Amino acid sequence: MSENSTGSCCSHNHHAAVDAEGRKDLLAPSAEDLAECPVMTGSTVVKADAEAAGLFRDYEGTRYYFCCAACGPLFDADPAKYAATPA
Repeated sequence: MSENSTGSCCSHNHHAAVDAEGRKDLLAPSAEDLAECPVMTGSTVVKADAEAAGLFRDYEGTRYYFCCAACGPLFDADPAKYAATPA
């Protein structure tokens, strides 16, 4: 698995609340709708999209959301390592 220049393993765009012209994006997800992938830290995940795609795991009472399908098996191999990262 290789990282691209944005640090995401799946090459999707990070969700911005401001568009290129500096206007607020009213359709952008709110902060509570977002999570950070514990495997690819810095990758923003829309929780609803991750759940719809099955890109999440529950571990010790906390739900962790992933930016791409490759992150789930990495998390499964050592969940305690990734759970130490804030969800």
